[in-house]
Amino acid sequence: MTLPVLVAIPGPGEARLLAGWEGLRRELVVVRRCADVADVLAAAAAGLARAVVVGADLPGCDTEVVAALRRHGVGVLVLLPTGPEGEQAERRWRGLGVGRFAVQDQDPTRIAREVALTVVADGEPAPAQEAPAEPATGAPGRVVAVWGPHGSCGRTTVAVNVAAELAATGQTVLLVDADTRGASVAQALGLLDDAPSLLACVRAAADGRLDVAALRARAATPATGLSVLSGASEPSRWSELRPVALRRVLEVGALAHDWTVVDLAGGCDDLPEESGRDAALQTVLDSADVLVVVGAGDPVGLQRLSRTWLRLADLVPDALLVPVVNRVRTSSLGSPAVRRTTSVLRRSAGIEDVVTLPHDDAADGALLAGRTVAEHAGRSLLRRALQGLAARVEALADAPVPVEVDDLTSGFDPLLARS
Repeated sequence: MTLPVLVAIPGPGEARLLAGWEGLRRELVVVRRCADVADVLAAAAAGLARAVVVGADLPGCDTEVVAALRRHGVGVLVLLPTGPEGEQAERRWRGLGVGRFAVQDQDPTRIAREVALTVVADGEPAPAQEAPAEPATGAPGRVVAVWGPHGSCGRTTVAVNVAAELAATGQTVLLVDADTRGASVAQALGLLDDAPSLLACVRAAADGRLDVAALRARAATPATGLSVLSGASEPSRWSELRPVALRRVLEVGALAHDWTVVDLAGGCDDLPEESGRDAALQTVLDSADVLVVVGAGDPVGLQRLSRTWLRLADLVPDALLVPVVNRVRTSSLGSPAVRRTTSVLRRSAGIEDVVTLPHDDAADGALLAGRTVAEHAGRSLLRRALQGLAARVEALADAPVPVEVDDLTSGFDPLLARS
């Protein structure tokens, strides 16, 4: 079986490689010599090749490019220079999600074999074989997404205070503000957010330069055990929150923290989608181990929560769900407010085990002071309810299960038989 390959190697290295492949025409054929990344993506989208060999210094390559090639079923091999420059380039490309490499002065037949190893027999790209940027000391931390229907139901208040309560138990927590419509975590904690640190981390991740040390350098630390990546308060900057790079930020955050709590914009327009304002939302939902779904404690808020809940089986089939109703009060729901809340949600959407957070002036006071509820009113009813919510999240969460990678040496037997 002949393997169709794209080649995009700046400089004279491309000609030397192609000359060395002259005797492998039955096993490997170069269908296009690409001038740039746009040419590579166009050829991959057209289904012309199963693999691509790129030079380590090819301009314009980032996480989005690597992800696009994988979506098109194209395996990627990076040709590295020799010496320290090659080691540095390999670290960057591993950060972009590539796991197969060859050195430019290797035997061309050996390089061809590495190309074949980027592809499996069914046409899908082989999973990357890279090690993490930094070795983890244990299982990766768990990701908690805080989401809910449209409206001001208190998602940010819940996210900030759940993160703070988890940190108060002695665990390390990363709080990420990924709200593309109205980021406000920094304001809630009294932090300066002139330069959104989440966007800085996303840019570094897109270029393969984000590791644990780089993330920690950008994060604020308002309390012991709690780190914060602030979001962009200007909604027009949503396009900078690139989905593939955001997923990398969550992965690196999980390497360095026991928990990553993500505050999200409410509602959705048309999930799932791979582009547009809700693409970042879909990325976080896909990555979440636990999804805290927050609704407002009033008739309109309960109706919106019920409608959102009925969509969750399609949107997040694998996430553990925690329903939360915020600002529960008799004046809005009648008496007894908690019993009415749980009864309505059970009848309308089959929601059980609802966590209710009482309406409490402590929330307003904490926001005014730029502090958490625990710091501002540690003995309040709301603080005790938030402690219970954090304990509920922790009890539900399970460590991720490692995925076993199948043997990748099937397909293109004549080429793989060479050594």
